[in-house]
Amino acid sequence: MTQRVFITGGASGLGRAIALRYAKEGAKVCIGDINPEQGIAVEKELNNAGGEGYFVECDVRRLSDFEKVRDDLVEKWGGVDVVVNNAGVASAGAIEDTTIGDWEWILDINVLGVVRGCKAFTPLFKEQGSGAFVNIASMAGLMLAPLMNSYNVSKAGVIALSETLSQELRDSGIHVSCVCPAFFQTNLTNGMRSDIPGIQQNVNKLMKRSSITAEDVADDIYRSVKGKDFWVLPHVKERRMWMLKRHAPKAFDWLMHQETKRWMGKMGSKSNA
Repeated sequence: MTQRVFITGGASGLGRAIALRYAKEGAKVCIGDINPEQGIAVEKELNNAGGEGYFVECDVRRLSDFEKVRDDLVEKWGGVDVVVNNAGVASAGAIEDTTIGDWEWILDINVLGVVRGCKAFTPLFKEQGSGAFVNIASMAGLMLAPLMNSYNVSKAGVIALSETLSQELRDSGIHVSCVCPAFFQTNLTNGMRSDIPGIQQNVNKLMKRSSITAEDVADDIYRSVKGKDFWVLPHVKERRMWMLKRHAPKAFDWLMHQETKRWMGKMGSKSNA
């Protein structure tokens, strides 16, 4: 049976890579995005890759946009099999410097954007008796690095929501995957908000150094849905650090404190952390 997939933020970065991964399998892929020009271009790429591409404008800050897409896809394809809540933004800064406006901005997109996606499509999945949510979180939500307060909290919220829904929806035939990549090559910093000098350049360097690509993460996501795995942790080193945090918290705390001093020194912070 041909899979029917909806991806938020599907016109660029990881969202585009996931869309192309499914298209190569012959899937019907709808990408929702706020950038029509990029969206239409990716729609053509999906068709050329062997799938059926379909672009719709979707702002994850509006529940009505999700509901409109859901009803549209039911009419067009008869339902949806996989919903990838991928759209997200980044921010960085110390607690005293990050504005409440920036907190509200990132939580509205990164957390409530995922909540809206799950809320809109859960009734359809229950009616179908099947469906999968793929929620894009981050290792930032598990490792909680310094100077990333609002971003860490937003991604930890996605993890908490995903774990909750995995239990809540399982008996309805609904699977949940939670994706927690570390740095990989993507366009996350394009709209990044931060008052820290040089933060975007430093993050971009870390992403460029990574041996993990968006296509690698997309492959892991495709396998997780197929194998019904909850955790998707593409980076080996960070996965080991997370295991250390769980099983040897004091050792992890010491390592994180050393990393915090190094990182904050690089950022020019005057903190005595």
